[in-house]
Amino acid sequence: MTHRRSFLHSVLATGIAPYFVPASVLRSQTAPSNKTTLGVIGCGAQGTHDMRAFLTNANVRVTTLCDVNQERIKTAKWHIKQAYGSDDVKVLADFRELNRDASIDAVLMALPVHWHSIPSTDAVLNKKHIYHEKPMGLSVAEAKHVRAAVRKTGVVFQFGTQQRSDLKFRWACELARNGRLGKLKEIQVAVPGGITAPDFPTQPVPDTINWDRWVGPAALTDYNVEKTKRHFHENISNFSLGMLSCWGIHHLDIAQWGNGTDDTGPVSVSYETAEWPQKGGCDNVLGWRMRFEYAKAAPITFVNEKRDDISHGIRFIGENGWVHVKRGTIEASDPAILRDPANKDGTMPIKLPVSIEHTANFIEAVRASGSKAICDIETAVRSDTLCQLAAIAVKAKRPLKWDPVAETITDDAEAAKMLEARTFRGDWKLPEI
Repeated sequence: MTHRRSFLHSVLATGIAPYFVPASVLRSQTAPSNKTTLGVIGCGAQGTHDMRAFLTNANVRVTTLCDVNQERIKTAKWHIKQAYGSDDVKVLADFRELNRDASIDAVLMALPVHWHSIPSTDAVLNKKHIYHEKPMGLSVAEAKHVRAAVRKTGVVFQFGTQQRSDLKFRWACELARNGRLGKLKEIQVAVPGGITAPDFPTQPVPDTINWDRWVGPAALTDYNVEKTKRHFHENISNFSLGMLSCWGIHHLDIAQWGNGTDDTGPVSVSYETAEWPQKGGCDNVLGWRMRFEYAKAAPITFVNEKRDDISHGIRFIGENGWVHVKRGTIEASDPAILRDPANKDGTMPIKLPVSIEHTANFIEAVRASGSKAICDIETAVRSDTLCQLAAIAVKAKRPLKWDPVAETITDDAEAAKMLEARTFRGDWKLPEI
């Protein structure tokens, strides 16, 4: 136990927030019957990455895998064998069967974005605690539907915005929240832009994947292996809103945290510019510039990185200086801001919740009755709404007015219609609450 405490203190002192915490640190004498059992829905790159973090937690037992791609299942089972010495887990092709398994306490949902809301709502309504990969879905309506299910059942919800479990991001937000930069004037957020790609020609569907189920509620499209890769399907509008959402949610979430607006949102979105692919297999937005205005908080300028010399990350700009944070790095307009002992993380009057590892924070909340994860459903929907509004603004090509209390676009019926969920294919629909 002494070793574990000293390791955690050293993590906090250095500002390093590892995605994986060594198993030796998390090791406990938890009896098998007292472990939190976890089912994994989606064993692709992100799902396997998250699952590997859960595999290091001695309070967790991964018991069930669900994916329509057998190659992904094979890879996930290999990692399970490395962790447990055996790959003896249930393998299912239908998430509904997993969600109804009474032996499973919690679910990791890490599917492509077009699949986020339906299986997640189903899991929550079956009273599974859920680690929900970002973004929330393809519409504000879907996000609010998942939220309604969580509010009804009271399960623990953790959004996959793991930067909230990183000391540097928390430190930057505490500096902003405590006035150490002076009054905030602006927050700049820059993320990678979209990509172009050649057309994806039709290929025969291999026996190892159920393509119809992979496409699921989205419009049916011909198979090409490239579409199953995250790098591409996140830039295809049939499956995703693009980097506005898939990357944007990470940094906009931190902007919300440092702005003190976790429980509200902007009052307007000013669209300035956007660029789109002219041809090829990827059709989501390539680049953009927009601005979120708040009634009682700093405005946020949101761009694709390197536009107007705005670099990747989040920059909190105050009257007396700025702090810029991205993964692995925090810097300030004056290095003395970060060296000042009074400005260290946890020493300022406003102290934000502390988590050093995102999946572990989720499990701690699951195992502690009445606890919330560091990025719960209320926070998740508010942060995700900025991505949704950004996506609507670049399509509508005009400013939008947002009512953060009613959570709707005002004075623009056409744009407000885009808040609704898309028409799902076939019999797929959001579960009734």
